[in-house]
Amino acid sequence: MKKTLLNLLALIILLLPVANAQDVPDIPVWKKMHYLSEEEMLLPHDNLKSFFPTDPPSHPVRMVAEYEHMQSVLVRYPFGIPVSLIAEMSQHCGVTTIVSNQSQQNTVTNIYQGSGVNMDNIDFMQAPSDSYWTRDYGPWFVIDGSGDFGVCNFPYNRPRPNDDDIPIAVANHLGIDLYGMPLEHTGGNWMCSGNSQASSTDLVWDENLSMTHQEIQDMVDDYLGVSTYHVLPDPLGDYIKHIDCWGKYLGVNKVLIGSVPVSDPRYSAFEYVADYYGNTTSDWGMSYEVYRVYTPGNYPYTPYTNSLILNKKVFVPITGSSHDAAALVVYEEAMPGYEVIGVMHNTWENTDALHCRTKGIADLGMLQIRHMPLHGNVQLQDEYAILANITPYSGTSLYADSMLLYYKTDGGSYQAVLMNQQIGNLYRGLIPYQDEGTLVNYYIHAADQSGRSANHPYIGAPDPHEFTVVQLFPGLIVEPDTLLYTDYIQALDGLQLSIYPEGGEDATITHINLEGTDYFYWWAEPNIDFPYVVPANDSLILTVYVGLTVDENPGFLQDTMFIDAEGGNYQVLIMVDETIISIPDNDKDESLPDVSVYPNPFRENIRIKIVTETEGELKARIYNQQGLLVADLSKPFIPRGEHILQWNGSASNGTVCPAGIYYLRLIDERGREYTARMIRIEMR
Repeated sequence: MKKTLLNLLALIILLLPVANAQDVPDIPVWKKMHYLSEEEMLLPHDNLKSFFPTDPPSHPVRMVAEYEHMQSVLVRYPFGIPVSLIAEMSQHCGVTTIVSNQSQQNTVTNIYQGSGVNMDNIDFMQAPSDSYWTRDYGPWFVIDGSGDFGVCNFPYNRPRPNDDDIPIAVANHLGIDLYGMPLEHTGGNWMCSGNSQASSTDLVWDENLSMTHQEIQDMVDDYLGVSTYHVLPDPLGDYIKHIDCWGKYLGVNKVLIGSVPVSDPRYSAFEYVADYYGNTTSDWGMSYEVYRVYTPGNYPYTPYTNSLILNKKVFVPITGSSHDAAALVVYEEAMPGYEVIGVMHNTWENTDALHCRTKGIADLGMLQIRHMPLHGNVQLQDEYAILANITPYSGTSLYADSMLLYYKTDGGSYQAVLMNQQIGNLYRGLIPYQDEGTLVNYYIHAADQSGRSANHPYIGAPDPHEFTVVQLFPGLIVEPDTLLYTDYIQALDGLQLSIYPEGGEDATITHINLEGTDYFYWWAEPNIDFPYVVPANDSLILTVYVGLTVDENPGFLQDTMFIDAEGGNYQVLIMVDETIISIPDNDKDESLPDVSVYPNPFRENIRIKIVTETEGELKARIYNQQGLLVADLSKPFIPRGEHILQWNGSASNGTVCPAGIYYLRLIDERGREYTARMIRIEMR
């Protein structure tokens, strides 16, 4: 429907009289680049197109990053890249070419066949287009809470309705869902981590002035699963303001930033963004590794950050500059194990090169490994548990004997340990005891029956995860080091972990961090303030909850609790099984007969009527939306018959609970359950 309406709108536009130059509204400089033709400059500022928003994908949603596995790369004819590059890419990856009609497809086929292109890896998509900047208008791939791939569309920030419709054509071409995010944007001003972070310049704020910065943050979270959106000033100044002109994520914890001479007036701006990432924590819980590449920005010095990562290859634009070789070396140092290939072309521009003109198409059957790595200094332990969620999106089975944890110590040879299935797609492997001071490298490997194999990190052995075993005094012992939730009852009751000093001395905890997640919460009784001293021979007990809501099925969740203490950092991996369900929103569970809750909604008091045919203990607990226990109405013994419990909307400590949603959970002596949602409205 959207495509039909847009085509009709385009036809109407063609029939309209062309505006006079003096009638053209003032268009910002950043709207005039990448580049608008004279005809486009005459078009009204509103881009002459309609956009049809949709509801966001079901959560948890995740956007696929550039450095994840791609099944194809999207290019457009007439080309903006050399055919020799297409031939190179086609040897190990698909190439999807946008052509306007069958005649163009025949022309391109002849070009490909005469240029050494692997035609087995070529497919075509017939659709009208306006330019070859597939990065800017191309599809953004997401995976929704059900594990289904989709395309997230957005209003493209150029008056090019055909280009703006390409994500719709790609979704139809692949047969996957389409989502409409009403946020004006462009792919050149977006890079994401594949987890919860993404970055853009403040162009995204300039182009969406009707929205607050928080509304923009909320929108990318809703549609793309980006809970941390880094919006930065553009060090290049008032120009195209695309982040790929000066920065690039090379991995979850690596970023490449351009550099200019100290004499350049933009020097301080470049150093600011480099320092920003160097002081920012990545999704793996460590600061970004920042790599620098010399990009003075005057032709023929191309923006080396405007490169394409395509599976295990990195294609970097070069022009014959004396700085080309050094730029390739930076990539090789930052991305060991990848094949780094320089690509010469006479049309590269300062802010428009290879990345702008190509766009990866996510592998819809990818084999994905999700894991929070151990890194830095890790407390000496009897063994080191490595857990990973391994998902074959192909729908085929995993090879059990391929679920391997490879590790090596102090630069030696890798040894393999079989990872055992825990529950669902969760696998666990153990690195055995290592002496203090041992440097440990490891990576995870998996394979499925579709023929795919995958590593974590992506490149595997050449660039593994790394940590050092240390003994800290006074140190802490944190047990267990992994919390695994397998049902919603555990989510509501919470799982406990103990923290106690090691070595017979007091230990000081400076911070416990579980920020940056909407799902996990920790609680200590009584509540604690930092710094908190754990006396020798004593312990601190924390209860960790998973806060779930009725309208949300979070699926598989994973995070790390960071416990910072004087002298060290300790980590607890928190895992929620992918089959966990949200708290049932039922009025009555027949396994515990004759329960009613009224009035609901309520203001001051709510009555819970129970008619039981047995006698014994009754657990009656009330939780808030964060999964925290707020009131306990339990009875150690109730006889047979009718009973009335009453809750006045106050927490156990006497604090009046605010208006909102609460959950009642009843369990009788036979383990029969009843769960209900209760709504408290504002008191008059």
